[in-house]
Amino acid sequence: MTHAGEAHHDALSERLNWLRAGVLGANDGIVSTAGLVVGVAGTTADRTTVLAAGVAGLVAGALSMAGGEYVSVSTQRDTERAALRLEAKELREMPEEEERELADIYQDKGLSPQLAAQVARELTEQDALRAHAEAELQIDPDNLTSPWQAAWASLVSFAVGALVPLVAIVVPPLSWRVWTCAVAVLAGLVLTGVISARLGASPVWRAVRRNVVVGSLTMLVTYYVGLLFGVTVG
Repeated sequence: MTHAGEAHHDALSERLNWLRAGVLGANDGIVSTAGLVVGVAGTTADRTTVLAAGVAGLVAGALSMAGGEYVSVSTQRDTERAALRLEAKELREMPEEEERELADIYQDKGLSPQLAAQVARELTEQDALRAHAEAELQIDPDNLTSPWQAAWASLVSFAVGALVPLVAIVVPPLSWRVWTCAVAVLAGLVLTGVISARLGASPVWRAVRRNVVVGSLTMLVTYYVGLLFGVTVG
């Protein structure tokens, strides 16, 4: 029986796939683009140069994230398919041994030997491959991880995240731009931390603290590196 608000395997798996790609993409977009534009702002006061660097970083980063997610999740999907093919082969060649293996899995989970054997037999009669995939491999054959879903989530979230520091450093007056960017980035990192914690049912302040510390260090280091090079070449 399904209860309101309760996470179940299929929905949770799909949600975590989106969450992982989306939050990682947004955080990376915010932090990496902030580091880039703040670093460039430390070398030059020219708004066009900062904008060009930020846009280039946004496009390159979004495509890189999407490509990386696609390759990574495709590899995971290929691994899942290979495991399912092997399991199907074993079910054809040694069905009795596989049914005993399934019974052992349920017995290890706390069922009595008689009940575990009955459950294994009934599940095998219904759909042997699905029964083994879910119990033994923790894979839903009808809901394999989607590389395109992860790629698009990463691309869009990175681009949206990257717009935060880019707009914040280009729009304000010259004397305010670094501080405005810093405030906007920290606000964005707090937001992504809260969202990821809420959706993942984890402590909010832990996620927020982690995001803010990493983002602050990135901006601080890259700004002073840019300032150093600006002083050196200027």
